[in-house]
Amino acid sequence: MSVIEINNLTKYYGKARGIIDVSFSVNEGEIFGFIGPNGAGKSTTIRILLALIYPTSGSASIFGKDCIAEGPEIRREIGYLPSEVFYYDNMRVIDLLQYSASFYKNIDKNRIYKLAEIMDLDLNRKIEDLSYGNKKKVGIVQGLLHQPRLIILDEPTSGLDPLMQQKFFDLIHEENKNGATVLFSSHILSEVQKLCSRVTIIKEGRIISIEDINALKRNNYKKFIIDMDEAVSEDYFNIEGVADLAVDKTTFTFLFKGDINQMIDKIHGKRLNNLRIEEPALEEIFMHYYEKEE
Repeated sequence: MSVIEINNLTKYYGKARGIIDVSFSVNEGEIFGFIGPNGAGKSTTIRILLALIYPTSGSASIFGKDCIAEGPEIRREIGYLPSEVFYYDNMRVIDLLQYSASFYKNIDKNRIYKLAEIMDLDLNRKIEDLSYGNKKKVGIVQGLLHQPRLIILDEPTSGLDPLMQQKFFDLIHEENKNGATVLFSSHILSEVQKLCSRVTIIKEGRIISIEDINALKRNNYKKFIIDMDEAVSEDYFNIEGVADLAVDKTTFTFLFKGDINQMIDKIHGKRLNNLRIEEPALEEIFMHYYEKEE
């Protein structure tokens, strides 16, 4: 059963592009990744799902109900964390969260304290005294306090330190185990790989791929930066699986898709000053999806 169903969703802001013919579905009980660089159209899509803006054309439904026509009813079952959070500065955190809880029926007020403890959030501080990261924690607690059936996360980890990010991931996994469906929007591929079972990729307002996360990992490029201690020809690494080869004197930088042992065999016996193997930037991976599409 699909919790989210999006069909040919299009949004223009005047003549400016928002999203064009976006279509995908999110199944009940899954953690679904929605990835793309900043400005790709992720937040526009999410705002339409929440009926904060209206589409130019196309349709979107949640729980089988039209997002625009039945928005207020749908939103009672959604927990939403926007990329940036803004609150009443003079309120204490606990007062703000209790005010938020008052909009829902049958809220377990103890859940606020439990979530705050997990996220190491001081409930007695004023909003104006909080760092950006702590304001993000408030948003996390606020989005989850009513035990929503669907959790929508838009760039949720910005401002959180690595320890808090891991606690947040653990918390989302727990909510998912308890039955919540999750739409996780991010421009950081490694985050999505940790959490999601499937992922859709959007760039410049269009969906360019929907992938099983394991297939995405298998088919992913690795970024090699090899600083040779000896001169080799510029086409030494011009082999199958290598893309975006750049040469700066004795330093070779490229993306490689294939058996990593093949590359290790290639440099075996060569003297190196340095070798780095990294996850490529998401934008670099997108470029290859575009080339494939074209």
